[in-house]
Amino acid sequence: MAARRQRLLFIKSRRASFIELDQELLAERYEVTAIYQPGHYANPLKILRAVRGADVVVGWWASWHTFLPFTVAWLLRKPSLLIVGGFDTAAEPEYGYGYQLGGPRKYLSRFTMRRARVLMTNSEYSRKEVQRNCGIPAERVAVVYHGIPDKAPPAIQKQQLALTVGIVDATNLERKGLRPFAQAAALLPEVEFVLAGPLAGDAAERLAAGAPANLTISGWLEDQELHDLYARAAVYVQASKHEGFGVSVAEAMLARCVPVVTTAGALPEVVGDAGVILSDPEPATVAAGVREALTRTPGEAARARVLERFSVEQRRQGLHRLVDALAS
Repeated sequence: MAARRQRLLFIKSRRASFIELDQELLAERYEVTAIYQPGHYANPLKILRAVRGADVVVGWWASWHTFLPFTVAWLLRKPSLLIVGGFDTAAEPEYGYGYQLGGPRKYLSRFTMRRARVLMTNSEYSRKEVQRNCGIPAERVAVVYHGIPDKAPPAIQKQQLALTVGIVDATNLERKGLRPFAQAAALLPEVEFVLAGPLAGDAAERLAAGAPANLTISGWLEDQELHDLYARAAVYVQASKHEGFGVSVAEAMLARCVPVVTTAGALPEVVGDAGVILSDPEPATVAAGVREALTRTPGEAARARVLERFSVEQRRQGLHRLVDALAS
């Protein structure tokens, strides 16, 4: 008689590709029930029943949607794994980013982290950030890098194209470096600059005002359109001031883009020696970095680094190892 598969409750507030991938990897081994809660308010009875019926609770980010499930799991002595890193652990006063800046979100996120049996994050940088900003010892946090599916087409002729990807909103003008990216385009009129990502508020209009002709703000793209852009772009730019990992950077590296990144957060950890590291995110520095990257051969070293360090298989093994230990 086959042994019963462990029952796992998976809590999420977004349907981001990397969260969906984690759910799929866990479903290979466990019987997964997912609760999607995009807002602040949960159904307490639904949460209570779901946690009681689970052997292990797994959630993405310490926020409103994980507060109640992880509190109930703690009260019922159910083992739990909380994946953190990003807005929940950040404290960036320059542009008002991160729960750890203060207020109710700071205490709610810290309370939730402390209820989890195990914390997991996606980079060594984020592990240190958890310790620095949240007061949780680094040894309580396991690092399992993101797994980046290889969707890159066969190598094609690269174009004089610099790409960056991100939600175009007011915060990301500085946090993701969208403003210096757009301004760098004016300094390299012979290079096509493309900013791809959903538009929110008036940020795109602010960037477009006085933008040079070689800058395109594409708006939201289908997955295939985005990967076609990765395939054509010679350079991928991430001029961020904070990054817990940099999934778009790794996706672009798989597509043989030469990455141009700042020293912010985990970006040097992701890129290593396979790209150009900027000293600051100012437009002139970004333009110089793009110019240098264009002199390099297509990013085979960048692709090899992602395949070696950020594979889906290493993500699968890391998740399964942590959940198996909790379930046992």
